[in-house]
Amino acid sequence: MPKPVAVAKKTAVRGSRTGRPVMALLDLLGRRWTLRVVWELRDGPLTSRALRTACDDASPTVMQARLSELREAGLVELLAGDGYRLTALGRELMESFLPLHHFAERWSKRITS
Repeated sequence: MPKPVAVAKKTAVRGSRTGRPVMALLDLLGRRWTLRVVWELRDGPLTSRALRTACDDASPTVMQARLSELREAGLVELLAGDGYRLTALGRELMESFLPLHHFAERWSKRITS
């Protein structure tokens, strides 16, 4: 008979007493500029300067904080000489955004026509 798998103790995250992974992810993605950084990296690596420009000149302090958080979460990596890019996990997250992106495109046409 297989041994039971140990369940990691759940740690509370902002907005949740349960520590559920979806709440932790939504907390991370809900921080200012985080979604934009992930979105801008969808087509390939960008240097820190190019990423800031793509993000409407977000402050360097906030940008570095978000990049550090995304790196710690395993969604973004820093490449020597090439800047930042999505990891395989980050690309998987981006793929999960695509249906929402397509919905938003259809929705925006409906409300603007």
